[in-house]
Order: sequence, then structure tokens, then C-alpha cells
Amino acid sequence: MKYGSYLNQQKAEFPAEWQASFVDYDVLKSFLKERMVDVNVHLSSSFPRSHVFQWSPACSTEPTFDALLQTRLEAVTKLTPEFIRLLDAEVAKFNTFFVAIKDETKSRIYSVLDPASKPKIAACEDALKDLLLLERFVFLNFTAIAKALKKHDKWSGLQIREPYLMRTSQLSFVVSTSLLRLKPELMSRLTSLLSEQDAGLSSAVLSSPSSDSIANATAALKEAAISGDSAATTRTVMISLRGPHGTDIIGGVLKCLSTHNCQIVDFSLSRLHHDVTFGVLVHLHNGDVDLFSDLAETAQKWDGSLTFDVQNARLKASMLAESTQYGLDEAPYAQRVKYIATVLNERGLSPEFLSEWLNWLLKKKISVEQMRRLDSHTSLMCVEFRLSIPESLSLDEMKTELIAISTGHQADVALQPDNVFRRQKRLVVFDMDSTLIQQEVIDEIARATGIEDQVSAITESAMRGEIDFKESLSRRVALLKGTPVAALEDVKRGLVFTEGAHYLCRALKNAGFKLAVISGGFLPLAKYVKNELGLDYAFANQLQVTPDGASLTGVTVGPVVDATRKAELLEVIAQAEGIAIDQVVAVGDGANDLLMLGKASLGIAFNAKPRVQEQARARINQKSLANILYLMGYSESEAAELQLLG
Repeated sequence: MKYGSYLNQQKAEFPAEWQASFVDYDVLKSFLKERMVDVNVHLSSSFPRSHVFQWSPACSTEPTFDALLQTRLEAVTKLTPEFIRLLDAEVAKFNTFFVAIKDETKSRIYSVLDPASKPKIAACEDALKDLLLLERFVFLNFTAIAKALKKHDKWSGLQIREPYLMRTSQLSFVVSTSLLRLKPELMSRLTSLLSEQDAGLSSAVLSSPSSDSIANATAALKEAAISGDSAATTRTVMISLRGPHGTDIIGGVLKCLSTHNCQIVDFSLSRLHHDVTFGVLVHLHNGDVDLFSDLAETAQKWDGSLTFDVQNARLKASMLAESTQYGLDEAPYAQRVKYIATVLNERGLSPEFLSEWLNWLLKKKISVEQMRRLDSHTSLMCVEFRLSIPESLSLDEMKTELIAISTGHQADVALQPDNVFRRQKRLVVFDMDSTLIQQEVIDEIARATGIEDQVSAITESAMRGEIDFKESLSRRVALLKGTPVAALEDVKRGLVFTEGAHYLCRALKNAGFKLAVISGGFLPLAKYVKNELGLDYAFANQLQVTPDGASLTGVTVGPVVDATRKAELLEVIAQAEGIAIDQVVAVGDGANDLLMLGKASLGIAFNAKPRVQEQARARINQKSLANILYLMGYSESEAAELQLLG
């Protein structure tokens, strides 16, 4: 509901003589809309978004830029004083009536509160109702003044609201707010009278006509008790103060709120170096409009820019939908789910990619609630977005579209539900080959023994889907028959760890994680990797050796660590450590990692095959494994701090 309609609706509930003294918001708005909009000196907002300001006029009838600005400035210079005079007259009318009513109300209240008097319940009830009516009258009219000034500033391009409100601080309806603070005393007196009356009444008396006065008084008490309810009144205010003195601005706003006994509902803070914006949503009790002049003085003191919005009957900035209240940093829409999107590119996030990413969000009607930079590089590398996503969107479809968008820019976008487990992971399970290390160990063994071509042919056959992993493993291991066990030591010395592997594992261990490597390779090499990286578990295929321990027999012993076994081992480790699956991360690159990646709550395809990237929940196509920390919510500075522990 527009404020003008709301004000007229509320005004109709007042006595006729009060209605005549209301600020005529409709007249003020009409003046601005009819005469000010077309001469707005804030040119960017007064022309259509598609308008392009030309260096030279396109035709002889079009004014030059300086002539356009001069015409508008002249018009605004004339119209703004005219508007001020019109507004002054409305404020004076309202204030004059307030002064007259205030004196009558004050007299009745002091009479009731006089310790020597013995007021009747009806008199106390009338005094309380008068005070509540006066409170509503002041706040509705002050809101009309503030909103009219806001429209003037928007439609004229001049900023006069703050200094004008400072002027009103000298008027009676502002400086007499002490009268409104008598409400608690009045409520207490009425409650006391009701208690005394109730103690002396029998059921017969309660059924008599005199009980009507008690019922009326009780109703008045209830009305007074709920008069601060934001869903029923206009006493909810959104305040924002921006300026270069961060802590001073926060302290100044909080001091004003404390002075005027406001209830803080929510707040939000953002900083860009020295420039801070502090927003706060408050319930203003007792219609204490002197708050706004104090805020204006605070803004002036700290070189700040003040904006505020007095909400209508229902909160607009903190909408209630399906019994859910949204905070200031949330998009206030129903049927939404919260996700975290980690956007990453080691080479730097280009404006072109970020623009395409934001356009995609707009197309999907996805709201950005928060943005947090995670890296500390000279160029922007990683940003974490908190998103409000319509429930109707398909996660699989979004992931497919994001792969297409990000691939062309060599970037990655990982979507995760924003729930309590996102930053409460406790177990990370890694594949080994082409994940923790850069090589495939069976290829390295084959190269050391001169059978590389034969092993590669079997590997390619498996990749084409002609044979499964177990058959592929069996054939390749068979080719290793007679290979000296000492060759494994040579392979160990030649292993190259993936960039960032040591950094990642050290950070995770110092943060209290359990770490495991589960490999389709071979146990001696998996144990070596485990010891080098400080992991807790290592599982892989066990190569059988001859009785003298000198050479390989060409077969494995024990369960084959294939895709199914990897997923099973992940679950076994989690159960042994008492860790929920929602707290498990898995990282891998091959098709035999898919079940493991799917079992974990966060499965990351690291420089993986296309099929794996399509099916995994998240993907990273960057050089360093340390980037996994970003997906887990750690900033670069936090990761660096973790390196120093232990």
C-alpha cells in the first residue's frame, strides 16, 4: 500500500477536528510529481536508462548540455523554495494543532497521575486513549513530512531532507516527546486501579453495567501494550548512515538509539577501506520523532550521509513470509533456498566473466545477498557469493549452464547449500593418482620396467569402456610379474606432488581434520604419500610379492579398490571417526572416483575427465590443490594462519 493511501486510511480513524490538521501529503506529492519531476537536476536518474548524452546536440531543436542543465537549475531554484513554503505551512498547521491538544492532554494525564488524587478508572482510561491518539497523530504526520522530503530529494536532485528535519527539532511536536514517555506511568496507574477494583468485585458486580468501564480500560491497556508492534503500527524505521569514520558512525547511531529507547531488530555493516555503511532496523517506541533530528546532527558531525525510511503498517525491508522473518542482509522473498557460490580463477577473475556471471544470475532471478573476497592477491582471484535461489530452479540444469559459462573464461563456479555443515567439515578423502600426485603410479612402474606401451594399451581400452576397472587392473598387474620390488623405491623417488598438496593438507590437519588417501593404485606408494603429507589413512591395492620378497608375482591380494570399494572405505572411515557424511569432502579426477564423490557431501572433481566434471557436485580446473580451501569457506589469510599452527 502506498503511504498516501495508508495515511488517509489511518486519518479516517481520527476525530474530524484532528483530520483537518493532518499534513496534506497528497498535496505535497502532487506538487512534486506535476512540477518537479521533469526538471530534476540529477540528470542520470531523470532520463530513460537507454538515453545517451551526446557531446553535441543531434538536431537544432535539442538543447546543448549546458543549456539543459541551466534550464533545470533555474526551474529547481524557483520550485524548491515554493515547495518549502508549502511544506512549512503544512507543518505549522499540524504543529499548532498539536500544541493545543498537547496542553489539554497533559492536564488530564497529570491529574490522573497526581498521588493526591483518586481518579476513576474511566478518567484514567480516557487519559491513556488520548495519549495513544496523540502519539499516533505525531508519528503519522512526521512520517508524511519525512516521505515528502524524500520524494523532493529524489525528484529534484537536491538534498534538503536532513537540514529540514534539523529545523523541525525546534518545534513543539518534537521537543514535547517527554509527554509521550508518560505512557508507562499511565499504564501502571490504570493497572493498579483495575487491580483494586477487581479485588472488591463479586461475580454479581462483574455482571453489572459497571463492568463495561473495566472492559474498556482493559482494552485500552491492551492497545497501549501492543502499540510498539511493528505489524500493527508505523513505528519501524530503517536507518542507514554512510561515511569515512567507521567506528564513530556506528557509535553515533547507537548513541541516538540508546537515547531514544529504540529496540534494535537487525543491523548490517559494510566497509570499503575507510568508507563504512551502517544500516539498522529499529522499533521506535512512544513516537519519539526527536530521534531523526539527532541522527541528522550525528551525520553532520561525522561527515556522513544519512538515509532513513519509516516503514508502513508492515515491514517492507524485513518482510514476513510464511512465518519467516528475513534479516537485513537477506533477499526478502519466499520459496527460496540459500546457496554459496565460490567463483575462482587463479589467473584472475576478469570483468568479462564476472559480468556474464551476474547476467546469468539476473536471468535466473537469483538474488545476491553477500559477497566476500577470499584471496589476498594483487588481482581478484576468488569471491564467495551467498545467493537466494528460487526453489523452482533445477540444480543440475544450473550446474550444466555454469560449466558452459565458466569454461570459456578458465574459471570455476562451485555451488553448495548454505547450511550448518558447509563450514563444519571434518574428513577429507583424496584419490592419489593425478590428484595428490601428478602421475599414474602403474604407468611409472611400467616405465621403469620397460612395458609402458603394453600397459598404456590396456589403459586406453578401459577408458573406451571395452573392459571394466577390475579387468583392466588385473591385466596391467599381470604385466608386472617379475618386476623387482626395488623398482617401487625408484618410483617413489620420482613422484611429483601436485602443487598445493602439502599446503592444503597442513592447513586441514592444523584445523583438526582427518585425512585419507583411497587409491586404485598400490599400497606401498599410497603409504609413502600418506607419510609425506601427514595423512591419517591410506587404502590401495596390495601387490603380491614372491616368498623371498624380491619381486612382484603379477597379482593383487585382498579386495580390489575399485569405485565401489572407494565409496565403501569413505563411509567406513567416517563411521570409525564418528563423522557424519554431511561433514565429508572427497576429491578425485577419474570415473572410478564418481561413487566416492557422490557419497561425500562435497565431491570435488579436480582437473577431472569431462564426465566426472559433469557429475560431481563441484569442480576445480586450476593448478593448485590449495584452492580446495576456498570451497570449504577458508580465506587465503585464514589458510596462511593455519600453516603456522602445529
